[in-house]
Amino acid sequence: MRKSRFSEEQITKILAEGQAGASTQDLCRKHGIAAHTFYAWRKKYGSMQGSEIRRLKELEATIVRLQRVVAKQAVELEAAQEIIKGKW
Repeated sequence: MRKSRFSEEQITKILAEGQAGASTQDLCRKHGIAAHTFYAWRKKYGSMQGSEIRRLKELEATIVRLQRVVAKQAVELEAAQEIIKGKW
């Protein structure tokens, strides 16, 4: 996955500037981002603070790790069931 060139703190500051009344077009030009990126950040992070965003990313990483574990266990369980049935 591509790493963002902006940290969580930078994203929250940019979003805070937008909430303070700065126009989206000016913010995008100032920080060198696309308007779509700004709106995607606003949709994803809303009015979160930097620590909340960090926690969200940690939770997302944990979910991905747990999904891999469950997928691996499902494959092992299916293989064990085939061995028990004698299809090997």
